[in-house]
Amino acid sequence: MSLNDPASIVSVTDRVTKVALGAPAIAVHFLGDVAVFVGAEESVSLANDEGETTSVAIHGGGILCTAADGKRVIAGGDDGKLVAVDAKSQVETLATDAKRRWIDNVAIHPDGAVAWSAGKTAFVRPPKGEDKSFDMPSTVGGLAFAPKGLRLGVAHYNGVTLWFPNMSGRPEFLEWKGSHLGITFSADNRFLVTSMHESALHGWRLADARHMRMTGYPSRVRSMSWSAGGKFLATSGSDSVILWPFGSKDGPMGKEPAMLAPLQAKATVVACHPKDEIFAVGYSDGTILMVRIEDGAEILVRRNGGEPVSALSWNAKGTLLAFATEDGDAGLLPM
Repeated sequence: MSLNDPASIVSVTDRVTKVALGAPAIAVHFLGDVAVFVGAEESVSLANDEGETTSVAIHGGGILCTAADGKRVIAGGDDGKLVAVDAKSQVETLATDAKRRWIDNVAIHPDGAVAWSAGKTAFVRPPKGEDKSFDMPSTVGGLAFAPKGLRLGVAHYNGVTLWFPNMSGRPEFLEWKGSHLGITFSADNRFLVTSMHESALHGWRLADARHMRMTGYPSRVRSMSWSAGGKFLATSGSDSVILWPFGSKDGPMGKEPAMLAPLQAKATVVACHPKDEIFAVGYSDGTILMVRIEDGAEILVRRNGGEPVSALSWNAKGTLLAFATEDGDAGLLPM
């Protein structure tokens, strides 16, 4: 199916429940079936499955980064604070930077540990015990916890530092020239991938630190999402969704990626379904599609028009899809 032939594509636009945000959203996360739309400034909007919203102030300025674990959304801001909010709108300040630096990256471990960064310093708060910190060689570009053990991947200029906060030895360093920003581990803990300031990804096979270059993008990759089971890494940054194969022991080394859902617009954000080999993708022209990885079949969720799609997320059961655009248009699609 193709949007070039509108009659051939199934549309579910009439099933979308509108959500009135009244302001742009930079991210959306689910806490159970409550969608938390993160505004660019000061507040989040909690929406139930009927689209009814509650606005909650969490920061005194711009919201720079967010992460969620299904129980709470954690956000860092330019007010130097790290704040958590739960599905009942309860807000807790977790940390305030001593120098009032911007909190510009955050990550959550499944066991409840939280990581954040300010400038060159990365911090980890374990579920029990004291905060730990470590100064990186340059400004932190991104944070991600490994799926096994308490190990934090920290992206920065010229590579990634792998830090074990509970161990006294020197962290491991994976080198690759350039500025590394977004960072993600594969669910099986075999691969680590970063998005770069240039229009490329870089990866390492963790067993032997072998490099994986993933290039050919016309613009910077700002969104990455692992498919259910981890067979593919879906990415934005092109006029189609680029899916790199990670099902074999060598990952994408020596393999060509799949390219699905081509459109005359740039893919801005991707979100893979938590249980099925399906992904949702939003584009720079406001279009949103759901796509089946096996055969590329497409379903139209939102027609083009308006500003780029800025946020997409599934609930953990895969029964709700939430989206938002840069001009504050938002909705929920029940599956």
